[in-house]
Amino acid sequence: MPTENAGIVSRMPGLAYIGLVLTPLFWAGNAVVARGTVDSIPPLSMSFWRWIIALAILLPFGLPGIWRHRQVIRQRFGSMLALATFSVAAFNSLLYFAATTTTATNIALINATIPIFVALLAWILLGDRTRPIQAVGIGLAIIGIATVVARGDLSVLTGLQAQPGDLIMVAAVFSWGLFSVLLRRQAVPLPALTFLTTQILLGTLVILPFYLTDLVLFSGGFDLSQDTALPLLYFAIFPGILAYGFWNHGVHQIGPARAAIFMYLTPVFASVLAGVFLEESLGVFHIIGGLLILAGLLLATQTGKRAGYRIKDR
Repeated sequence: MPTENAGIVSRMPGLAYIGLVLTPLFWAGNAVVARGTVDSIPPLSMSFWRWIIALAILLPFGLPGIWRHRQVIRQRFGSMLALATFSVAAFNSLLYFAATTTTATNIALINATIPIFVALLAWILLGDRTRPIQAVGIGLAIIGIATVVARGDLSVLTGLQAQPGDLIMVAAVFSWGLFSVLLRRQAVPLPALTFLTTQILLGTLVILPFYLTDLVLFSGGFDLSQDTALPLLYFAIFPGILAYGFWNHGVHQIGPARAAIFMYLTPVFASVLAGVFLEESLGVFHIIGGLLILAGLLLATQTGKRAGYRIKDR
């Protein structure tokens, strides 16, 4: 974008708010579209081709930066590979696997607890000080997750009868938490576009052997048609590239603390979209679990030391 246009955008904070509203809408759409198409596109195919498309779009813009900063990338290759594995490769692949056996609403509710996992892992791995009010918030959010996973029935947990997709989604959120904490510990001094393009490139290479194994031995891939191509384009463009750009612009304009509040819209949008397009209905356990998660997020993220994560891609 030309400098003069960038200056105009920076003087229009209203655009930042619009982008921050659209970002959770795109993330919610990621869960809903995945749930609606997972019978047509295997999860690993969904993850792999999403990033191939995103890479094809970004590479012409990001490749010059990769070349200019090749020395930094070479020196920090191990760190960047670990970051790409936990974010681009693991998080998204696990999310799409979760969509095979749980609802889009559950995915979005569990996904909303990412700040909790970041705070918890930052306390365990980085020694961040956790105040009592933050600990209460983390506890409430964990109870909220358990309520959603158990579907309001304690015997589901005690009898180990939880939906596999809910547990896989917890693993996905844990993976993103590890990425966020590692990003703080092993920060890589690269421009945003160069970092994102490199992460997608490395993450796609990590997914590749798993995708090929699944293609040959298990799923057999999918038939390319309008019904499968359009969801893949959505995954690549909207929750990937556009949400990333909107989020980072919003954080720059209004600050990370205020921008983080917009994350709470994701399960709201997801429940509405899932009700309209997938005919999913909200249960009492969704409402109770969602309120507990929301209360936990408010307590854990607005008091004390910030977890300090940035969302790169989802």
